[in-house]
Amino acid sequence: MTTYALITGASSGLGLALAEALARRGRNLILVARQRDALESIACELTQRFGVEALYRVCDLAEPMQISGLIQELEQGERQVDLLVNNAGIGSAGLFVEQDWSREQELIELNILALSRLCHDLGYHMVKQGRGQILNVASVAAFQPGPLMSNYFASKAYVLHFSEGLRNELAPHGVKVSVLCPGPIATPFFRHSQIRSSGLERRQLLANPEEVALLAVHGLERNRAIIIPGWRNRLVPLLIRLMPRALSRRLAMRMIKPTLPR
Repeated sequence: MTTYALITGASSGLGLALAEALARRGRNLILVARQRDALESIACELTQRFGVEALYRVCDLAEPMQISGLIQELEQGERQVDLLVNNAGIGSAGLFVEQDWSREQELIELNILALSRLCHDLGYHMVKQGRGQILNVASVAAFQPGPLMSNYFASKAYVLHFSEGLRNELAPHGVKVSVLCPGPIATPFFRHSQIRSSGLERRQLLANPEEVALLAVHGLERNRAIIIPGWRNRLVPLLIRLMPRALSRRLAMRMIKPTLPR
């Protein structure tokens, strides 16, 4: 049976970069996102450039019924997913109580529930096969609270802790689980979240998505539990552990506040 890497949020940014990095290694792909035109173009290009089979599926992962349809198709088909990359996610910024609740609910549905559902269903089949690998994309934000981005930071903390727990659960069954915790990346995330990234750009703190993707794939090949690209980002968990949590919250708020829309 032909095996595939399924990548969510694959139409742009880090998801697209991960798809290309895996295609370079000869991996067949199933690209999942909401943008049909972008997916079709990307799948065609990757197939032509790398000689892999790149399929795509249009799916809004914030809609449980659409996830059910995707999973049912995979279960009934002959394509086996042996690598799941949960990259899709959104953010929001500002006072939580002033945000549109539908947007905050969508964040929880996508960042937490969709990721967990795919891990549950596809992870089950990996256990039955006795092999497989899962990469969940969190963030360095996962290591601390984030006032003015409270929902987003909390969602990434869930992804980090969930992935670490799942890693130990599934290891005896031949399934490897890793979590990617990048810092800020030059992707459409900032525009979609209505966050200003000009300050990060001036200080050259936005990572290149292609470089992050290569480091992520390298970490996958080494079966690392937590993959944190960049030495600055690797300092974050250490510093947060050393400082009082009240100070960590204040510093996070001071860093986030200048990025909010004026």
